[in-house]
Amino acid sequence: MNIQWYPGHMTKARRAMEESIKLIDVIIEVVDARLPLSSRNPDIDAMGRQKFRIVLLNKADLADEAANAAWETWFQEQGIYALRLDSRKRDAMKKVQQTVMDACREKIERDRRRGIKNRPIRAMVAGIPNVGKSTFINSFTRKASTKTGNKPGVTRGNQWIRLNAQVELLDTPGILWPKFEDEEVGLRLALVGSMNDEIIQRQELASWGILFLEEHYPDRLPERYPLLKESLPGEEDHPHAFRVLEAIALDRNCLKKGGEPDTEKAAALFLDDLRAGRLGRITLEVPNA
Repeated sequence: MNIQWYPGHMTKARRAMEESIKLIDVIIEVVDARLPLSSRNPDIDAMGRQKFRIVLLNKADLADEAANAAWETWFQEQGIYALRLDSRKRDAMKKVQQTVMDACREKIERDRRRGIKNRPIRAMVAGIPNVGKSTFINSFTRKASTKTGNKPGVTRGNQWIRLNAQVELLDTPGILWPKFEDEEVGLRLALVGSMNDEIIQRQELASWGILFLEEHYPDRLPERYPLLKESLPGEEDHPHAFRVLEAIALDRNCLKKGGEPDTEKAAALFLDDLRAGRLGRITLEVPNA
């Protein structure tokens, strides 16, 4: 399944971002802790080559804790400050503020030597759709400063937000890159909901996710769908993942007329469970794998 999604407004957003980057000191990049590399826009590395860098591993509560720690270390080894967090929890924002100050310490000292006082750090907040960027900003500023939603691409225009005397934030729309070189990047993004579901073949995507879980988290599916502890329904010559979807449909009473398993509904249910963390804490990629 080849997944590409690059709405027209994202091209405009990228151009605006390139212009705005001249005005900022540090880039705060929000990524999904379950897939930190796949949920990064590689264009940001090119655009922000001369800027201080911070990566926030958001939704860390949905990812493996051991993998979170491994990713923090990996980014720090690349010279990028990294911090895991759940952006819905405001008590984590003090750590973010301190990380911003630490990352920009060189700039602060340089201003001090030049006699420049009280000039706030200007931070650009960037991230692809649906990684929780707007939720992070709302928590960081302690008010609903930006529009949030559970659909990719809610934020459409740049917004400056005065955080305090020390930091100003520039919010930017979530942007993807035009083409994924690795098909699995698109699959991972689709699996966690960073792609518009309307362009996705749900049963095929769910089948890919099922096979991933069986390989890396074999206990999760039977724990969530007890019928999977028994023999799989369907014909033996049917694809394994499809038969698992049939079992999920039977387990959750997703049936068509005549009692036939509704695998389309089962696929949607499985994807919703995975994205919401009801299948446990899952990481889809690890450093240097």
